[in-house]
Amino acid sequence: MATRSARVVLLGTSLTAGLGLDPEKAYPALLQQKADSAGYAVRIVNAGLSGETSAGALRRAGWVLDQPAALVVLEVGANDGLRGVDPDSTYANIVALVKVVRTQRPEADVALVQMEAPTNLGGSYTTRFHEAYPRAAKVTGVTLLPFLLEGVAGDARLNQADGIHPNPEGSKRVAETVWRGLSPLLAKVSRR
Repeated sequence: MATRSARVVLLGTSLTAGLGLDPEKAYPALLQQKADSAGYAVRIVNAGLSGETSAGALRRAGWVLDQPAALVVLEVGANDGLRGVDPDSTYANIVALVKVVRTQRPEADVALVQMEAPTNLGGSYTTRFHEAYPRAAKVTGVTLLPFLLEGVAGDARLNQADGIHPNPEGSKRVAETVWRGLSPLLAKVSRR
């Protein structure tokens, strides 16, 4: 008996794409391994793109969602924070992205990954940036996952030389963080 795999799309930045890593060491590939071990009938699709802003993700979402999706995970905004984009703009783009997903793939569940801005932009900016995510999750009703780089950001042992992108060990930590929040959603879409 052949099993149908639910398609799970991770729409994100270079952090999702796995910049500087072998593809099998990027966190989406590690999530696939965890899902396989857990017996979830899912196929995780890495739709990460280096340098992408939330506005870029919004422009790209239409063709990324040309194929069916049971779950769409949005890892957006990291580059907004690095570029000092107004958090209200990031918030609006996230809300619009969720709308695109729901319009194009109404069958899909949606999850949003919490991102953080670098502290060099000041306390007010980092607070507003942080708050854009729970606010967007609340207004759209999507699941908010933990900060992608929890326990990895700022730790030289877990990052590549650029200090931004996780190394293989950091990528394992990212996969653990995402798995905690994503596992129940994967179990749900796997049973459909």
